[in-house]
Amino acid sequence: MDLRQIRYFVAVARERNFTRAAEQLHIAQPPLSRQIQLLEDELGVALLIRNTRPVRITDAGRLFYEQAIQVLGRIDQMQTAAKRIGLHQRTVLSVGFVASTLYAGLPELMRKLRQHAPELDIQMIELMSVQQIEALKEGRIDIGFGRVHHTDPNVAGMVLREERLVAVVPVGSRMARASTPLAIHELAGEKLIVYPKEPRPGFADQVLNVLHGHGVEPGEVMEVREIQTALGLVAAEFGVCVIPESAQQIRQDVHCRLIDSERATSPIIFNHRVNDNSKYLLLVRELLAEMYP
Repeated sequence: MDLRQIRYFVAVARERNFTRAAEQLHIAQPPLSRQIQLLEDELGVALLIRNTRPVRITDAGRLFYEQAIQVLGRIDQMQTAAKRIGLHQRTVLSVGFVASTLYAGLPELMRKLRQHAPELDIQMIELMSVQQIEALKEGRIDIGFGRVHHTDPNVAGMVLREERLVAVVPVGSRMARASTPLAIHELAGEKLIVYPKEPRPGFADQVLNVLHGHGVEPGEVMEVREIQTALGLVAAEFGVCVIPESAQQIRQDVHCRLIDSERATSPIIFNHRVNDNSKYLLLVRELLAEMYP
């Protein structure tokens, strides 16, 4: 088994198609298939089921894939770290985040981090919550801040706080006549704009679950890609949307009301790789402990 075979398998497992994987790897399909066959022969188990479209992954293949992306991610990290040290470059910390956390405590954390570790080159990468889990395992980011719980055993998640949810309504609507907390049942039958459209599960599912958990059924549900689009459509009177409380400052041409339910919340979740004991991760955890006692 060599790294080339592992990279080949990961490409096919991701694409679920030998032709597309071969194009991505810039090789012909027959040698790609041959190398994966040699890998399976060495392991003594089938990793892929080839007679289906798309190609299916066996149970052994799924396990191998999960471990393989971690191995490849660590190798990429090793190569990058060695180059930086050899070239006397600054240490890079890659931070994944969902857009709404920029209106919560993330900017303050980044300021504190720069004060305590000025040698750090902090890179901010916008990723949806579910995308952050894969990015962490692949080594593309070092820490992540999302809003959706996960069950991946390779990634540790810590809820920093539960943020209250806010209903955003057009300024001309009946619900905009008051600024007091809004009874959640008033959203029943309203055209609801949710985001992000994909990937799922995401914040959109979180909002729908909160409503359904209160027995509230919206009218039509419109899915859009970004919070800015959702708020723009509310301003144009296409419907209402629900956002985290900290994000209500984005636009001034809509009306915001806190939802009157202690259960109408969205978590802010800090994620990192299990068994990562780097000094910068420890520093981030210390700063978060100060911010969220």
